[in-house]
Amino acid sequence: MYSGKHTSENQSSSTSFILVGLFGETRHAVLFYTVTFIFFLMALAGNALLILLIHAESRLHTPMYFFISQLSLMDLMYISVTVPKMLLGQVTGDNTISPSGCGIQMFFYLTLAGAEFFLLAAMAYDRYAAICRPLHYPLLMNQRVCQLLISGCWFLGTVDGLLLTPITMSFPFCQSRKILNFFCEAPALLKLSCSDISLYKMLMYLCCVLMLLIPVTVISSSYALILHLIHRMTSVEGRRKAFATCSSHIIVVLLFFGAAIYTYMLPSSYHTAEEDMMGSAFYTIITPVLNPLIYSLRNKDVSGALRSALQSGMSLRRVANGKT
Repeated sequence: MYSGKHTSENQSSSTSFILVGLFGETRHAVLFYTVTFIFFLMALAGNALLILLIHAESRLHTPMYFFISQLSLMDLMYISVTVPKMLLGQVTGDNTISPSGCGIQMFFYLTLAGAEFFLLAAMAYDRYAAICRPLHYPLLMNQRVCQLLISGCWFLGTVDGLLLTPITMSFPFCQSRKILNFFCEAPALLKLSCSDISLYKMLMYLCCVLMLLIPVTVISSSYALILHLIHRMTSVEGRRKAFATCSSHIIVVLLFFGAAIYTYMLPSSYHTAEEDMMGSAFYTIITPVLNPLIYSLRNKDVSGALRSALQSGMSLRRVANGKT
């Protein structure tokens, strides 16, 4: 004879998924939780601050910083889609997620990841236009072109989410409903399906190849042309400025694309579920923390705008204290 509580748990477990989470049964769960929570707050604060700085500082109203603000917005949304649910589950002990909640989470992370792939390609093209076509830059990257590029990034990301999410969620899941990840990521969810998904896995792989191949082609072509121009430069100062302009973006590209290629394009036999989870943690938690640091610490305009904002804040505070 079963208790009512046991019966309700069975009913809940028959419909909901269980997120294993990053911490599992480790003895250092509290430490890992604290570090993850600090990273989450850093990502929120860093990206929000970068967006506000770019919006408030007139000298940052250029195509490059417009794209950086969009990258920060995507990172802000990206980490907010995945991490709060995991942190809340760790505190409450409830690691379940409903199928609808799982589908919503998957749609948003696929949309944001896809949009970020194409945004990084747009940023590479912007650097090419600025360095290789400086005279035509105001025409090539005017406000209308920038708006069209951003709209295209969001549109293609949304198509990715709308294409893969319904198909992934439509498969019957008759094995254990434990998702070996801290959020509803498609590869981890597909491992729970008891139907033949070989054709869909191949289609998803081809979709991921296209989603990565197009941006990688644009980025590679842009930087090949930039490096060719830098090689022909006689001015050491010109070379230094060109490298400084591109270096931050190259670091971000390597971080984000490297983790995505590892998770989605390498055959599953090359990595375990635990390694997949670490890869997912890297581009959902670590990358949103690093991006604002990379663009602020390595960028004189952003660090200068931040200093100006801090000085203005201190001046206003002194004025307010003087009046009181």
